[in-house]
Amino acid sequence: MALKAVHHIQATYSLEVEDAMLSFYSRILGLTEIPRPDAVKNDSGAWYQVGNIELHVSREKNANNQLSRRHFCFQVDDLNTFENHLKEYGVEIIPDQRPLPGCVRFFIRDPGGNRIEIAEFVKSLCSN
Repeated sequence: MALKAVHHIQATYSLEVEDAMLSFYSRILGLTEIPRPDAVKNDSGAWYQVGNIELHVSREKNANNQLSRRHFCFQVDDLNTFENHLKEYGVEIIPDQRPLPGCVRFFIRDPGGNRIEIAEFVKSLCSN
Protein backbone atom coordinates (compact mmCIF):
# COMPACT_ATOMS: atom_id res chain seq x y z
CA MET A 1 0.00 0.00 0.00
CA ALA A 2 1.24 3.49 -0.83
CA LEU A 3 -0.33 6.94 -0.90
CA LYS A 4 0.01 8.39 -4.41
CA ALA A 5 -0.79 12.08 -4.04
CA VAL A 6 -2.94 14.68 -2.35
CA HIS A 7 -6.14 14.98 -4.38
CA HIS A 8 -7.87 17.79 -2.49
CA ILE A 9 -7.94 19.85 0.66
CA GLN A 10 -11.11 21.16 2.30
CA ALA A 11 -11.38 24.50 4.09
CA THR A 12 -14.55 25.36 6.00
CA TYR A 13 -16.35 28.51 7.05
CA SER A 14 -19.48 29.63 8.87
CA LEU A 15 -22.54 31.03 7.04
CA GLU A 16 -21.76 34.60 8.13
CA VAL A 17 -18.58 34.79 6.03
CA GLU A 18 -19.68 32.88 2.92
CA ASP A 19 -19.48 35.80 0.48
CA ALA A 20 -16.12 36.93 1.89
CA MET A 21 -14.73 33.36 1.61
CA LEU A 22 -15.70 32.93 -2.02
CA SER A 23 -14.37 36.37 -2.91
CA PHE A 24 -11.12 35.68 -1.04
CA TYR A 25 -10.31 32.50 -2.95
CA SER A 26 -11.52 33.59 -6.38
CA ARG A 27 -10.77 37.32 -6.45
CA ILE A 28 -7.92 37.89 -3.97
CA LEU A 29 -6.03 34.60 -4.42
CA GLY A 30 -7.10 34.30 -8.06
CA LEU A 31 -7.91 30.60 -7.98
CA THR A 32 -9.85 29.00 -10.82
CA GLU A 33 -13.24 27.62 -9.82
CA ILE A 34 -14.01 24.18 -11.21
CA PRO A 35 -17.36 22.45 -11.73
CA ARG A 36 -18.56 20.12 -9.00
CA PRO A 37 -20.18 16.71 -9.54
CA ASP A 38 -23.97 16.78 -9.83
CA ALA A 39 -24.34 15.09 -6.44
CA VAL A 40 -22.84 18.14 -4.66
CA LYS A 41 -23.22 20.99 -7.13
CA ASN A 42 -26.05 22.58 -5.13
CA ASP A 43 -24.12 22.48 -1.85
CA SER A 44 -22.61 25.66 -0.43
CA GLY A 45 -19.13 26.78 -1.29
CA ALA A 46 -16.94 26.23 -4.31
CA TRP A 47 -14.19 23.99 -5.63
CA TYR A 48 -10.95 25.40 -7.02
CA GLN A 49 -8.02 23.98 -8.97
CA VAL A 50 -4.50 24.72 -7.69
CA GLY A 51 -1.94 22.93 -9.86
CA ASN A 52 -2.75 19.23 -9.55
CA ILE A 53 -4.70 19.63 -6.30
CA GLU A 54 -8.28 20.70 -5.69
CA LEU A 55 -9.30 23.02 -2.86
CA HIS A 56 -12.87 22.52 -1.65
CA VAL A 57 -14.32 25.44 0.30
CA SER A 58 -17.49 24.50 2.17
CA ARG A 59 -19.86 25.88 4.77
CA GLU A 60 -19.79 24.08 8.11
CA LYS A 61 -22.17 24.56 11.01
CA ASN A 62 -20.20 25.81 14.03
CA ALA A 63 -16.92 26.11 12.13
CA ASN A 64 -14.22 27.13 14.60
CA ASN A 65 -10.97 27.64 12.71
CA GLN A 66 -9.63 30.86 14.23
CA LEU A 67 -7.40 29.31 16.90
CA SER A 68 -6.15 26.23 15.09
CA ARG A 69 -2.56 25.83 13.90
CA ARG A 70 -3.85 23.42 11.23
CA HIS A 71 -2.99 24.83 7.82
CA PHE A 72 -2.22 24.22 4.19
CA CYS A 73 0.53 25.85 2.17
CA PHE A 74 0.52 27.66 -1.16
CA GLN A 75 3.86 27.93 -2.96
CA VAL A 76 4.66 31.20 -4.74
CA ASP A 77 7.55 32.27 -6.97
CA ASP A 78 8.01 35.71 -5.37
CA LEU A 79 6.97 36.02 -1.73
CA ASN A 80 7.45 39.80 -1.52
CA THR A 81 5.27 40.46 -4.56
CA PHE A 82 2.54 38.16 -3.25
CA GLU A 83 2.71 39.77 0.19
CA ASN A 84 2.24 43.22 -1.35
CA HIS A 85 -0.70 41.91 -3.38
CA LEU A 86 -2.39 40.59 -0.22
CA LYS A 87 -1.75 43.83 1.67
CA GLU A 88 -3.53 45.75 -1.12
CA TYR A 89 -6.66 43.81 -0.13
CA GLY A 90 -6.12 44.39 3.59
CA VAL A 91 -5.13 40.79 4.31
CA GLU A 92 -3.24 40.57 7.61
CA ILE A 93 0.22 39.05 7.25
CA ILE A 94 1.27 36.84 10.18
CA PRO A 95 5.08 36.73 10.35
CA ASP A 96 6.91 33.41 10.47
CA GLN A 97 7.83 32.68 14.09
CA ARG A 98 9.72 29.48 13.26
CA PRO A 99 11.89 29.98 10.15
CA LEU A 100 12.83 26.86 8.23
CA PRO A 101 15.98 26.36 6.19
CA GLY A 102 15.47 26.77 2.48
CA CYS A 103 12.27 28.79 2.43
CA VAL A 104 10.80 32.13 3.39
CA ARG A 105 7.19 32.24 4.44
CA PHE A 106 4.39 33.95 6.30
CA PHE A 107 0.87 32.99 7.29
CA ILE A 108 -2.56 34.47 6.69
CA ARG A 109 -6.09 33.54 7.72
CA ASP A 110 -8.96 33.43 5.27
CA PRO A 111 -12.33 35.00 6.22
CA GLY A 112 -13.37 31.63 7.72
CA GLY A 113 -10.35 31.64 10.03
CA ASN A 114 -8.44 28.90 8.18
CA ARG A 115 -4.69 29.31 8.56
CA ILE A 116 -2.75 29.40 5.26
CA GLU A 117 1.01 29.31 4.81
CA ILE A 118 2.44 31.23 1.85
CA ALA A 119 5.99 30.09 1.04
CA GLU A 120 8.75 30.66 -1.45
CA PHE A 121 11.01 27.63 -1.61
CA VAL A 122 14.56 28.90 -1.96
CA LYS A 123 16.08 25.43 -1.75
CA SER A 124 14.65 21.93 -1.80
CA LEU A 125 15.35 21.70 1.95
CA CYS A 126 12.12 23.33 3.10
CA SER A 127 9.42 21.12 4.54
CA ASN A 128 6.55 21.85 6.89
